[in-house]
Amino acid sequence: MERRAFRTPLAGLAVATVAVLTVSCSGGPERVPAAGSPAGSEATTSGAPTAAAIKISPAEGSTTVRPDKKVVVTATGGALEEVVVKSGDHVLEGDFDAERTRWTSSVPMMPASAYTVAARAVDGTTAEASFSTLKPKRELEVADVTPAVKGEKIGVGAPIIVTFNQQITNKAAVEKSLQVKSDKPHQGAWRWVNDTTVIYRTAKFWQPHQKVVFTARLKGVQGGKDMYGVKDITKVLRIGAAQISTVDTRKHKMIVKRDGKVVQTMLISAGNASTREYTTTSGIHLAMGKANPERMISPGRKKGDPGYYDLMINHAVRFSNSGEYVHALNNVWAQGRQNVSHGCINARPDQAKWFYEQVQRGDVIKITGTDRKIEWNNGWSYWELSFSQWKKGSALA
Repeated sequence: MERRAFRTPLAGLAVATVAVLTVSCSGGPERVPAAGSPAGSEATTSGAPTAAAIKISPAEGSTTVRPDKKVVVTATGGALEEVVVKSGDHVLEGDFDAERTRWTSSVPMMPASAYTVAARAVDGTTAEASFSTLKPKRELEVADVTPAVKGEKIGVGAPIIVTFNQQITNKAAVEKSLQVKSDKPHQGAWRWVNDTTVIYRTAKFWQPHQKVVFTARLKGVQGGKDMYGVKDITKVLRIGAAQISTVDTRKHKMIVKRDGKVVQTMLISAGNASTREYTTTSGIHLAMGKANPERMISPGRKKGDPGYYDLMINHAVRFSNSGEYVHALNNVWAQGRQNVSHGCINARPDQAKWFYEQVQRGDVIKITGTDRKIEWNNGWSYWELSFSQWKKGSALA
């Protein structure tokens, strides 16, 4: 027996379609496709959901993993809910992709360390792994940061000079690990001066009266073959007043300004310029350090040679590597009138003492009036390079 489809037209309504049920020879019902359906199609039923699959790299049990290798956790068939990579209490930083199907570490790992990875997908699937990083044959560390003495205030021209304990060949990777943050906005760049020393200089002088924080995130950074950073460091630098001194060797005068206001005018005597050695260098210098007294010995001469001297000089502030200082000398007959020194700037003892007590490492000393220009790498005379020139010394330029 069959029941056939029929259509009943209803006023104002679309025509309804009724499916036909046929009875097989065995008497069981069989569904016939409705009008407009593909012949032979069947109703779809969803099966049980497939669990996410999680993969972790480096693989379980790996040893001597390079610290700069990325830890990668991927999920197929689902999204990741949480990934935790740890070595002791240290949690490794990382990021998910937009779909949360991939997590990748964003910083290097610590050398010679055991790590565990725990991952969980949104559907509850979990995965774990453990591995260890290699012990480097050569350990990379920061040996010195100058000027960064605790409690010291430095000048607005101050560089940040970082010296490493190893010769760096992978300078770009090391430079990426160095960070400088300041309370007040600034622009700056690193410049490598040799394989162990890199120097940070701002585009313009630091803004005064602020804190600057230098951080080297060296852990796990590859500085060269078989060489990895083993320790992070942070140093806080305090920028003091903007103390800028202007020396005019022709007028024999030095004017000191603090935060834009004149606080001292000093009569001076500069180099006599009879030779290049005895000519004071012109340009932008920085105060590098000071001593009271300072022993000064004529360079390249021995006792008995013409021009030899070996003197103890009071209140000496150094501003170059070629032996130039602002210092005290009871030479008042020449100060303000005549240049008679071997290249230094000498001033009346009481005024030199005042300057010695006020000066900060990194204070700016601008000298004009001579035909001997200071070399950019003579002492801390880094401001002799334009900022565009300075940046060319970066490994990331």
